[in-house]
Order: sequence, then structure tokens, then C-alpha cells
Amino acid sequence: MRALRFPIFLILMSLALCSVARAQTLVIESWRTEDQALWDNVLLPVFHRQHPGITVKFSPTARALYDQTLATRLETGSAGDLISCRPFDASLALYTQGHLQALDGLPALRHFPASSRIAWQTDDGRNTFCLPLASVMHGIYYNKAIFRRLGLDVPGDRAQWFSAMRTVQQTPGLTALALGTADRWESHQLLFTSIGPTEWDGERGRQALLRGEARLTDPPFLAAWTTLQRLSEMLPHGYQAMGYEDMIDLFGRGLAAMRPGGSWEIPQLRSYRYLELGVFPPPVRTPGDTCQVSDHLDIGIGINARSAHAEQARLFLEWLASAEFTQLYANAAVGFYPLADHPVTLGDPLAREMMTWRQRCRTTIRLNAQRLNRGAADIEETFWTVNAMVLNRQLSPLAAGIRLQKATAGAPARHAESEKPAPKT
Repeated sequence: MRALRFPIFLILMSLALCSVARAQTLVIESWRTEDQALWDNVLLPVFHRQHPGITVKFSPTARALYDQTLATRLETGSAGDLISCRPFDASLALYTQGHLQALDGLPALRHFPASSRIAWQTDDGRNTFCLPLASVMHGIYYNKAIFRRLGLDVPGDRAQWFSAMRTVQQTPGLTALALGTADRWESHQLLFTSIGPTEWDGERGRQALLRGEARLTDPPFLAAWTTLQRLSEMLPHGYQAMGYEDMIDLFGRGLAAMRPGGSWEIPQLRSYRYLELGVFPPPVRTPGDTCQVSDHLDIGIGINARSAHAEQARLFLEWLASAEFTQLYANAAVGFYPLADHPVTLGDPLAREMMTWRQRCRTTIRLNAQRLNRGAADIEETFWTVNAMVLNRQLSPLAAGIRLQKATAGAPARHAESEKPAPKT
């Protein structure tokens, strides 16, 4: 018997080495460096247990460097197998350049409604190149303790909101709205595209712009910039020199009563021990109106066209579309809402509250995300700058509309027959 043990040992070792040789390693490219622990410790271990022959590694790049670095890696053939996709034009450009595989026919796509696929499809809707992963929502956070102390009710309409803010502004040591303009993007993505849909009738107004039936100099859009000007009176002293993290901290420490923000901020705001956090949707203009909420398509996942492990990558996408992943992700990535059609139960009460807005409010996406950004180079940053200047009282609403209408004038007209509505998931 002893004589047989050595050959058996060699056979077992050979089988183990063959198994290792057959194992495939996939790499996920992403701009979300803050999600490293989420993927490493929560999400990927579940996939690895079910698929022991496939190893997936999350390998993010700093947000500011992601687009350029990814483009270089794709050109040189050194990019990962799985690509985190920004919505609309950035990913469409990668697809038209031949860097992303078409996913048409992938069974996983049946779990995603057409309204969530539009951010990762060609303009005619015929080709899908990224699997929808998550959206983010926008609202107004508020400090419940401050509201109680000042006897304030949660505002439902615009008049109630401004009345509450004026009460806060008259209280020593407090500011009404925690937002600064130093980083510019907050003025646009957290404020303008959050409160603006109330003025331009959300998705109807956005679609009218895409069809060329409306202009940014029309009264509904000018009304949004007029509201921005009014809100500048509710910001903290010196807000022009304050940025994103400054305002998170100001609100978190209880020095501001409200903050326009995104659902992704929930975990960071939860870290402030004494902050009693609440949230409400952007107030309507007139009592009885239906609220309008930005439920923005944010993250997709695609497959590198040059991946040597395309079959394994498609298997991973099937797992991302599963009910198991959807439930896991919804609670692990608090504030990011899965786009698959599986029902989910959310543990965080604030995230759960925001998700109910999908049923009681009309939803849209950020105004310029689809097609309008093609009008001129760096149009997204132009929106940032213009909205910051309006808040800084350096630009009038009419001047803002004229400047952005001119910048977006070259955007291709949207064909009615290819239109699909923004998400109502």
C-alpha cells in the first residue's frame, strides 16, 4: 500500500495544477475607488463561492483619471475584461470605437426594462453595450433636530420651503442650505438638475429639448435659474470658496438645516453620530402638484471587446442580473438603486424612503446627460460653470440660458421614433 501512495499523490497534484491552470481571472475597471472593500469583502466572495473556476478582481482608477486612463488601456490592449460604464455618451463613444462588446442576445438583459437600458444603447436602441447596474436619486436632506427646535414642518411646496429656510437664516449660528460653489459640479448635479425638473416638467421638458421643440431660453428653464438665484440667499457666508466636503461637514455637524444631495451620500452622512437625518423630494411649485425627482442612470458594466475571457465575463454579467446580486447590492451599496426588475427589501430607512419616490413622483434624469452633451466640447463642465456663476450672482438667468443654448445647439436632434422615456422603475 505504501508503494501506491506516492503515484496517487502525484496524480492529485497534477489534477490540482490543471485546475489552477484552467481558472480564469477577470479584472473590473472602475472609477469608484471607494467601492474597493464593497467588492472585495461583500460582493465578489459570493460569486467566487458559486464559480470557483473564475476569479474576479476589482481594480479601480482615481475618478479624475479614469476616462483618460481607461481609453489608453483599451487602445494598448491592457484594460481589464469588465468595464464600468458611465451613462450615455462616454460609453457610447467606447462602443463606436470598437472597445465594448455588443450584449444583444444576452439573457441577462431581459431583467432590465427599456427605460434603464437607454443609457447604454445606441441612439436607435438597436444595440446594448453595457448591462445597467444602478441609479442614484436626488433630494433635500434635513436635520430633524433643527426642524423640531424651530417648529418647522417638512415642506411640500416651494412657498413652504422658502419660508422654512428664512426661519433658519434668522437663527444665529445656523445656515439654511449647505451648498458651495467652489467645486462647481454641485451647483449643477446636486441643485439645478434636482430642483429644475419641477420647473420644466421633468421628462416632458427634457424630451422637448431633445426633439428641438424647446430651448434653454424658454421660460421654464429660465425659472429654474431664477430659483437658483433666490437660493443663493440661503447659502452660508463665504459659500463661493467652499467645496463638496466642506458642505457635507457643515451639514453633518449640525450647522445647516438642509442640504441638496444625492442618495450616494447616505453612508457618509450616517457617519456623523449626532445627525438625525431626514429627506424630502424637491418641493413642488404649487400645492397638489406631482413631485418631480431625478432618478439618474449612473453605472453600467460592459465587456472589453479584446477580453480573452469573454465567456466568463458574460457569465459574470448574468450573475449581476440575478435576484441574489440585486438584493445583495441594494443593501451593501446604500444609496445606489439596482436597475434590474427584481423586487428588493432595503434595510436603510432613508434609502427606503427615497425609493418610494419612484411610485409617488414623476422621474427623470439629469437634463443634459443624453445627447445634449454633444453640442460642444466640455459641455458638462460648461453647465457646472454656468450654474455656479448664477449662484454666485455673476450671471443672470437669461444670460445662463443664452450661453447654454448656444453651447448645446450642435447636439444631434433626437428622432421621435427612437425615443424611450427615462426610468419609472
